[in-house]
Amino acid sequence: MKGATTILAIDQGTTSTRSIIYNAKAVPLAADRREFAQHYPDRGWVEHDPEDLWRDVTETARRAAEHAGGLEAIDAIGITNQRETVVVWDRDSGAPVGRAIVWQDRRTARFCERLRQDGAEPTIQARTGLLIDPYFSASKLRWILDEVDGARARAESGKLAFGTVDSFLLWRLTGGRVHATDATNASRTQLFNIHDGTWDDELLRLFGIPRAMLPEVRDNAGTFGETDRRLFGRAIPITGMAGDQQAAMIGQACTARGMAKATYGTGCFMLLNTGDQPVTSDNRMLTTIAYRLRGHTTYAQEGAIFVAGAAVKWLRDGIGLITHASQTDDMATSVEDSHGVYMVPGFVGLGAPHWDPDARGLIAGLTLGSTAAHIARAALESVAYQTLDLAHAMRDDGAGEARAIRVDGGMAANDWFCQFLADMLAVPVERPGELESTARGAAFLAGLGAGIWDGTDAIGRAWTCERAFTPSMERGLRDRLIGGWREALARATLKP
Repeated sequence: MKGATTILAIDQGTTSTRSIIYNAKAVPLAADRREFAQHYPDRGWVEHDPEDLWRDVTETARRAAEHAGGLEAIDAIGITNQRETVVVWDRDSGAPVGRAIVWQDRRTARFCERLRQDGAEPTIQARTGLLIDPYFSASKLRWILDEVDGARARAESGKLAFGTVDSFLLWRLTGGRVHATDATNASRTQLFNIHDGTWDDELLRLFGIPRAMLPEVRDNAGTFGETDRRLFGRAIPITGMAGDQQAAMIGQACTARGMAKATYGTGCFMLLNTGDQPVTSDNRMLTTIAYRLRGHTTYAQEGAIFVAGAAVKWLRDGIGLITHASQTDDMATSVEDSHGVYMVPGFVGLGAPHWDPDARGLIAGLTLGSTAAHIARAALESVAYQTLDLAHAMRDDGAGEARAIRVDGGMAANDWFCQFLADMLAVPVERPGELESTARGAAFLAGLGAGIWDGTDAIGRAWTCERAFTPSMERGLRDRLIGGWREALARATLKP
């Protein structure tokens, strides 16, 4: 490791943008955060103004740097971002052709269903590791080309550029000199062959995407370019980039085969490192690129839970059962068990491994003895049960079983939840000293690219465990609780 240095990590998320300054020991020195507007122009549509994202990146970077020695002290920049969100902009002016279509957007559901009915899913899954769903970038990009006046002709003539948010920010940061993305973000577009590491011509034809508008795909750590001198007063190297969940995996130092992380925010994303071999799922999990360093690709299997922290938010904002999210910890520990109450939080359907958009939320097992505390506890328990479903699907796919699960995100601060999760998964749950793993991962990648760390082993040494939760529940009780969850889940997925 080199001497003292500082890294700017830009974390451009779905609802806010953060900039965090780290030192050479990956310790945060300063941070700034801004929320930005969400746009819902039609039912199921979700959009962001790319200019809002750009404004917040530059403003938070400047403000965070002011508290950590100024921009002149920054040695490298790492970028992490909301994945799958699509931006298209003019190569000459740099102006977006419209708002970004966010990963949550469902406007292309009918097109995706037609692809599925036409039998395209096996080919798409074999090449990209992904299932057909509006979640991914390709169908959103097709929509822009077909629906924005003149966009397709301009794209085919090379006048328009496409990128996920990382690529758009890189373009702007470098003053339009660099049009590139990284392997993890490329792997989420549904246009990238994760086996040979290239944009796939057959998929480009299938979705009707001109190759001329695509960015160059690079490793996650290395030289992406330098910031335009007019932006921060000097040129700063940009040396790391990754999609948010893969960045969190790096931030958790899950760099060996069999290591896994779970990030608990509004939903939950669990990734299991499968090493240099991608594992194709028979249980509707996703195969994705975990990271690519020095030309070597490491893969992961991924599962997404749609509702994790959102279940607690519903208790507060939906039915007024609590006034603060932190109350759920005290409520959960105030009762011996959930009194047979189960919540299946299928408010927006169920994610992996069920992928059931028609599932609906339910609370089962209520009696006259059920209390608010039992319901609150059931909400927290539901997140652990859903995580167990992901772990079982990964095991059944042959991806392996994690030796431990490293957790981060808001719910990871709850001791009771972490212990219950360890009991359900029957493996240790490890909570790091720094719960902000996504930005930290961007900093690690930038540090690798800048030579501050010499490899993934150095990242592992920088990671610290604040507390480990080991399984302690009696097996018979665990089996009964899981059996009750299975019964409740079956009721939530019944078709009318």
